Formats: sequence, structure tokens, C-alpha cells
Amino acid sequence: MTDTAVPLLWSGDLPSTLDFYRALGYTVVHEQTRPYVYAAIEKHGCALHFAPAPPGVELPVEHAGALVMVDDVAARHAEYTTALRAHYGKIPSKGRPRITRFRPGQSRFSLVDPVGNTVLVIQRDEPMELEYGGSRELEGLARVLDNARILRDFKNDDRAATRALEAGLRRFGAAATTLERARAYADLAELAVVAADTDRAAHWKSELDSVELTTEERTALAAEVRTTTD
Repeated sequence: MTDTAVPLLWSGDLPSTLDFYRALGYTVVHEQTRPYVYAAIEKHGCALHFAPAPPGVELPVEHAGALVMVDDVAARHAEYTTALRAHYGKIPSKGRPRITRFRPGQSRFSLVDPVGNTVLVIQRDEPMELEYGGSRELEGLARVLDNARILRDFKNDDRAATRALEAGLRRFGAAATTLERARAYADLAELAVVAADTDRAAHWKSELDSVELTTEERTALAAEVRTTTD
């Protein structure tokens, strides 16, 4: 005998919610409006159901809804960003709906649907103990980069990450290695792109282009630059 648990999310504006998940490739297997609103979707054998919030309950703007375990989280993120770009004309990275960024080495990302349901997509074999950064062995700009990663990737606080990187460059930039400065410029360019600040994005991209890197350093930085471009 096998039990199956199905996440029950809030339906809100059901048509726009289902439109979002259809764009991601989910199939709507059930949809009703009477005697009450209810819907079910499915993809790769994983089901999500939607129902109205209980009367009198005021939902937060965004709320954890479900964990979805996948075999290849990087491939799934690429699939979803391609689908969302095709559907909305751009990758929604702010507001609702949106998808969080994915950088090399990450093992999870989040989807936030139009209602505010948050679906956390996780690599099935993700380590039990995640490495969240903040190593005390790092110094100077290297440590700033590590702390900015925590703010950006785990706390979703792009503003704080931007402030940390800009302050770190002012304080430690002169003594930092060429690759560390290049990484800081690449990270700031990406953060500016996400914030839709074209002037700052162009500024940091120009700073990055002005850095003279060896072939090995450019190879090491390639994934981060590609993330900014994407």
C-alpha cells in the first residue's frame, strides 16, 4: 500500500493561475467553478491542486506552497525560463508571477505564481547539509562576494547584495585580485539587469569588459557572465 500526498494551494484568480502553470507545461486535469472553485494540474506525474482560502482567512502576499523534487534542477530551470519568456515576452523576475535566478552550482529555485503560491523546485539528491557561504577563512573582496551570494541566492535580497558589493569594491577593490574584481562587476551587472536599471547594468558591464583576464580566468568567469546575459 502506498500513500500519496498532494499539495493544496490557494486558487485566487484561477484562470490566471492556471494560465501560468499551462505556460510551464502543466496539464490541467480538473477545473470547476461550481459548487466551489477547484482545480488540479499535473506534470511528470507530480500533481498540484488549487482551492479557495477558508472564509475569513487573509492570505499573505506570498506564501510557501509546495516542494517539487526533480532529477535535474538546472535543466528544469532552463525549461521554465524558456517557456516563460515565450509566454510573457520576457523572463518575469520581479513581482508576481516570477521565477528566481539560477546560477551554476545551485540545487534549488523558486516559482511564485500570480496568487503568491511559492513552489520550491529542488534537486532530488540535494545534500542534507547545504553550503550557504559566509566562510570565515575568506578575506577582503572574496568574503564580500561570498556574503553577497547569501543575500542574493538564499535571502532573495538583491538590494542588500548590491550595497554589499559596491561597498566591498570601494573598500577592498584596490587590493583584490583581478578575478575577484571581475566577479564583483559581473554580479553587479546581473543585479542591475534584474532591477531593470539599464544605466547601471551598462556601467558594470563596461567595468567588466575593461578587466584584462587570462584565458583561464575568463573560463572561470564564463558561467557568471552567461547568467547575466541570459
